[in-house]
Amino acid sequence: MRDDDTRWTDERGHVIDEDHRGLVYDIRTLIDRRRALGIFGGVALTSLLAACGAKTEADASATASTADDPTASATANPTDEASAPLTEVPGETGGPYPGDGSNGVNVLDDSGIVRSDIRASFGSSTTVAQGVPLTIALTVRDAATGAALAGRGVYLWHCDRDGGYSLYSEGVESENYLRGVQATDEQGTVTFTSIYPACYSGRWPHIHFEVYDDVDTAVASGPIVKTSQIALPDEANAAVYATTGYERSVQNAARVSLQGDMVFGDDGGIHQMATMSGSVAAGYRAALTIGV
Repeated sequence: MRDDDTRWTDERGHVIDEDHRGLVYDIRTLIDRRRALGIFGGVALTSLLAACGAKTEADASATASTADDPTASATANPTDEASAPLTEVPGETGGPYPGDGSNGVNVLDDSGIVRSDIRASFGSSTTVAQGVPLTIALTVRDAATGAALAGRGVYLWHCDRDGGYSLYSEGVESENYLRGVQATDEQGTVTFTSIYPACYSGRWPHIHFEVYDDVDTAVASGPIVKTSQIALPDEANAAVYATTGYERSVQNAARVSLQGDMVFGDDGGIHQMATMSGSVAAGYRAALTIGV
């Protein structure tokens, strides 16, 4: 529970230390999602499978045409989907390291946060996060109509190659790399240049994001339209984690599964799994279209 000073405490009033807040956040969110799923428990399985089949076929075609070019689009032409409704992306926890002011530090009001290349810290530090190159393309659409949502603010962040989060984790508290804000273009898309995140203990490899009405609202820490996460596919994870610098991820990944993940496990992440193209040598591109 949370007291009036916005500190997280247990039932006896003892403050929950920062290392354990993530579990509190995630369990609370998981309970909320399970309640929501109970409401819709009667939805036919055939409808769910049909949706998965349509997505898989489209993704396979896109991946085949972009496998050797991580800068190419890994999704269908955005205009092809503009008139088709799509499932709203599940809301997820922002975790204990959002950097949006909801848990301590706020990076959103810092000059320099609006950027496309998020590999380096900005301000007093210029440290560059090392790792396999990753381009992240997130397309935001109206779930009811499928229409592209231009001009929306998107704040995206993830852990580094060692599993640490800038601003919070030991050794990188003074860094703010792997965080950035952008406005969606006419196709509803933002593209970030980053590095492949680690797999840390207890979680499937993932990327966090928040969607706002616009960039001005984002940098002012205004109302959030949607908070969710992107899941990264197992094949790409295995290839990246076999490279130098990701040694910790190999052991951590062996102990987690997508179905057992406390965030993606309810539905296997079918609405949050990125379409991946590229390679370790050329760099990867992760693309996802979300409905809000």
